[in-house]
Amino acid sequence: MNIGQTAEASGVTAKMIRYYESIGLISAASRTGSGYRQYSAKDVQTLRFIKRSRDLGFSIERIKTLLSLWQDRGRQSAVVKQLAQGYIAELEDDIRKLQSIRDQLRHVANNCHGDDRPDCPILDDLACRHVSA
Repeated sequence: MNIGQTAEASGVTAKMIRYYESIGLISAASRTGSGYRQYSAKDVQTLRFIKRSRDLGFSIERIKTLLSLWQDRGRQSAVVKQLAQGYIAELEDDIRKLQSIRDQLRHVANNCHGDDRPDCPILDDLACRHVSA
């Protein structure tokens, strides 16, 4: 398959396929006599794996690890589960932080009259917050 067909089959753009190849996430494609990239069904499967991993928010570095685990038929699933659980813990921490930010912003927004007056509790809060050391 050429890069366009591979992009369509995998759901990964041609630009991203070339990028993944340049950073070593996927193997360099074989080339035709005229220099066009050629991909196999295995390459499409790998690209789908990468796309699904990216859709779940895994970083490129984590995807490299996941790919090596996926390709290692002798690996233990406990290793993969541990990696996923570590990422889940990070996501939960990020969610808590975002919820706290949302709650703080909601509080100051609720205290703003949103009228024609120049005084604004939102701006006052931003100007007066002290960073603890």
